Amino acid sequence: MGSPEKHMKIYFAGSIRAGRDDAAIYEAMITWLRSFGEVLTEHVGDPALSAAGNDGPGDRHIHDRDMAWLFSCDLVVAEVTVPSLGVGYELGWAAALKKPVLCLNRSTAGRSLSAMIAGSPGIQTAAYSSLAEAKTITEEFIRKNAHGGTGSARSI
Repeated sequence: MGSPEKHMKIYFAGSIRAGRDDAAIYEAMITWLRSFGEVLTEHVGDPALSAAGNDGPGDRHIHDRDMAWLFSCDLVVAEVTVPSLGVGYELGWAAALKKPVLCLNRSTAGRSLSAMIAGSPGIQTAAYSSLAEAKTITEEFIRKNAHGGTGSARSI
């Protein structure tokens, strides 16, 4: 991958306490995203992480750690097929911080994306039907934002 992307700090968001149904997708995306830079939230894809989100530290520590990562990241990639209050919170903060944000949702899941996400001018959304398609969409998003682009477009 190109050098501008390799130094990026990527915040990957996905459901933890709302359900781990897509943990394998998160793990595959995070592994692949490492080729573009540092994934600050690798634990999201950890298959051993329980739906209770028990990765050791308490709630306040998790909040403060994740917020520090969110403030320091260059962009956010979120897999939002499994609705999650925590991911929604992270996305709201990322949009307010004017971070480039991409939300991926599986079109085959039969769920509609929240209007608060789909209608946000600071969040790009994209439906996908395969992991390969999600990677193609994400690579385009990363390349577009690697040189200081904005996350102002609503959908890809």
